[in-house]
Amino acid sequence: MNLSPDYQPLPIVGIGSCLAGNPVRYDGQTKAANGHVQRMLECFDARPFCPEMAIGLGVPRPPIQIVGEPDALRVVDVATGELDVTVPLQEFAHQVIEQTPRLSGYILVKGSPSCGFDRVKRYNNKGNVVAHDSQGMFASTLAALDPLLPLEDDGRLNDPGLRESFVTRVYVYHQWHKLCADGLSASSLIAFYSRYKYLVMAHHVPSYKSLGKLLANAGKENIDALATEFIASLMTALSMRTSRRSHANVLFHLAGYLRKHIAPAERQRLSALIDQYRLSAIPLIVPITLLKHHFANHPNEYIAQQVFLNPYPDELQIRNVT
Repeated sequence: MNLSPDYQPLPIVGIGSCLAGNPVRYDGQTKAANGHVQRMLECFDARPFCPEMAIGLGVPRPPIQIVGEPDALRVVDVATGELDVTVPLQEFAHQVIEQTPRLSGYILVKGSPSCGFDRVKRYNNKGNVVAHDSQGMFASTLAALDPLLPLEDDGRLNDPGLRESFVTRVYVYHQWHKLCADGLSASSLIAFYSRYKYLVMAHHVPSYKSLGKLLANAGKENIDALATEFIASLMTALSMRTSRRSHANVLFHLAGYLRKHIAPAERQRLSALIDQYRLSAIPLIVPITLLKHHFANHPNEYIAQQVFLNPYPDELQIRNVT
């Protein structure tokens, strides 16, 4: 696997146990993960969890559903509505967070009343669907306990933009856990952000500017408060969708570092490839590969540390389709 030493050990990512191939659904079946999720399992330290099994419901078990008003949701069995597992599901989310302190992301299960990311069915007390506006109880508790934790479900990960954002944030959060474990300081925080500048620019230019201003007086600020504000702003920026235009903007910035080192014909070829990418004629991997080739021949210490060029393993093939 083509991973930078910075990526070891692999990010710890939770995943619905059924997506990991275990027959733990209420009817004793598994749920086949799509190809994108299967590739991710090769690049993550995947930890399978089944909240419903963990709270003792067993297999097979009575199916459950979300009922009630948005501000007073409960999870109960479908047949009688008398088995309320709301609190146990919430408690298990607490357990997962406490026992997995370096958890860097979670792949949830589409539509699940426990593990669904969004648009989960909500019922009234008569068993009628009233909306598709809920989040699984376990999933919503995870989000409340760690608002920075990247969450997606297997269905949403079919979307290339959401997949890119999720994987990017997983690897960034993984590196953040490592930075915090090594010890925060003003200099380490500035060095951390310097590696992510162009990645942030690709996602959200205003954040690229505001994060720089935030760290301008890092040595004079309370480091813990500054770090909390910084990582929240960084993860929010990286949750924004990239676009061909935003990526092309970064590619042209990087190409500028080669202006004095490559021949005019090569500069024109690189610019033409970036424009072809911007116009959707070729995938991102093409101009990225050429940039890496030129920087291999003309090393630049600052560009070499930029995560934008290698934000996640090539095996995920995300830049082959974006």
